[in-house]
Amino acid sequence: MTGRVYLSAPDIGPLEERYLLDAVRSGWVAPLGPSVDAFEREMAERVGVAHAVALSSGTAALHLALLGLGVGPGDVVVVPTLTFAATANAVVYTGAEPVFVDCDPATGNLDAALLADTLVALRSEGRRVGAVVPVDLFGRCADYAAILPLCAEYGVPVVEDAAEALGATYRGAAAGSFGRAAVLSFNGNKIMTTSGGGMLLSDDAELAAHARYLATQARQPVVHYEHTDIGYNYRLSNLLAALGRAQLARLDEMIERRRGLRDRYAKLFAGVDGVSVLGDEDDGGNCWLTVIVVDPATAGWCAGELSAHLSERDIETRPVWKPMHLQPVFAGARSVLTGAAARLFETGLTLPSGSALDEQQIGRVCDAIAEFVGNGQ
Repeated sequence: MTGRVYLSAPDIGPLEERYLLDAVRSGWVAPLGPSVDAFEREMAERVGVAHAVALSSGTAALHLALLGLGVGPGDVVVVPTLTFAATANAVVYTGAEPVFVDCDPATGNLDAALLADTLVALRSEGRRVGAVVPVDLFGRCADYAAILPLCAEYGVPVVEDAAEALGATYRGAAAGSFGRAAVLSFNGNKIMTTSGGGMLLSDDAELAAHARYLATQARQPVVHYEHTDIGYNYRLSNLLAALGRAQLARLDEMIERRRGLRDRYAKLFAGVDGVSVLGDEDDGGNCWLTVIVVDPATAGWCAGELSAHLSERDIETRPVWKPMHLQPVFAGARSVLTGAAARLFETGLTLPSGSALDEQQIGRVCDAIAEFVGNGQ
């Protein structure tokens, strides 16, 4: 055994090195520059939207998208409870209040029927719903065929949190193309990375322009520094954009490697009672992270026991996201629950899924899993 096997390590090679070196040699090492412009054009074309704004993080993109929709104090924003904290944090940044809604147990994504009930209740109370923010969990798009018409009926804009889903599709449309705006993340563990970074995507020219304005400290177009609004230092650097361009050029190959790994896990667990792979393998997901769900009563063991077994062999795993309604920071927040997200948190386990994993590492993981289930743990 040599070295730790990580959940989703960056997949970086000679192309990234060349793009980054070219950017350094160009002299554009400060924020913005030709690599940022090109990265935005290429990503907009890839996703099929009119505008892309490269930013310092996916969280920054969420914040600016919500501000662009006029979300602020007194508003509520509907957020899935099963997500990373950034989705809810961005709502709080605006002064609005998150309302957490439970998930579909089959996918982990926002429960559209429960969303409908929530919008009915909020309207009856006279609350202004500033936005609904579905999350494309673990690289699988939410049920937009149900969510978008529902939100349109209630006059509520949708911001797609596609931070985990670049390269995924839903009924032929790319993740990042749904709603008034969508956001991507290029954090170090994502499907592709710029080390740290994100992007706002939209067909709304005014919303995208407002995001650019706020992201550059809301500086007015005059020779001296003039500010009439509070802005943010949210733009992506030219060097990181160069890294992102190389990653984008390799995106399809990286997704195929992750899909191949998911297929291996699915076959490995196919004969194990009480264990399933979350989601449908033919749903257009990018397989960012493969998640198994364990029924302890049937399997005879729980997800935590497999995690401990793999950890002893220096293999990283992780539970699914701890639901927001269970987070101490959001204690007391309004939540509409069925218990599905809490059950997935208790029974789900994410397995090493990175495209940079080599055959030796994949073999280590699969052998360790086979050893565990073969011993009847």
